[in-house]
Amino acid sequence: MKIIEMMGKNVDDAIGNALKELKVTIDKVKVETIDEGSKGFLHIIGVKPAKIRVTIKRDSLNEAKTFLNEVLKSMNMKAEVNLKYENNEIKVNLIGPNMGLLIGYRGETLDALQYLVSLVVNKRHDEEYKRVVLDTENYRAKREETLKRLASKIAYKVRVSGRVLKLEPMKPYERRIIHSTLQNDSYVYTFSEGEEPYRKVVVDLKKA
Repeated sequence: MKIIEMMGKNVDDAIGNALKELKVTIDKVKVETIDEGSKGFLHIIGVKPAKIRVTIKRDSLNEAKTFLNEVLKSMNMKAEVNLKYENNEIKVNLIGPNMGLLIGYRGETLDALQYLVSLVVNKRHDEEYKRVVLDTENYRAKREETLKRLASKIAYKVRVSGRVLKLEPMKPYERRIIHSTLQNDSYVYTFSEGEEPYRKVVVDLKKA
């Protein structure tokens, strides 16, 4: 994080000098006034320049993009990195060939990369946490639909057989999709059991 102190005839003049020195626009910096200065008597006696401290704001999107480009380069993969920031969430979409390698088995590689990007973006604990969602080839939406279908299928099996069924271990966000899909089901209910990373969803028949 670059910080400089700058002087000028007044605060506005000092800010202009700092922006020129840093070669950035005002929205990219944080300005702290150290001394507002003084015009003095008749602008001659007691003239004192203004002094400010200017800090360049962190660019989380640029940091995330730089990190991903370095990772892709190390993997000898070419992909376009598109980022969008809204509602304190950074959405990253990767576009390119062979994206299946980045997704991995049931999204494990994609999830791991998403976690690393989140660490890069949220490395400063004094700043507000930003959620990172990394996706490619619309994998997240496709996986969610797959899990919803699975939930409905399992619920039907439990209803027909009357037996409790346990799903294979899933990541927390995948378990939430199962729970959410069946939370209003009239015949079954769900809960999770076990310890991470082997925690799984259990679907059981509601008691009459």
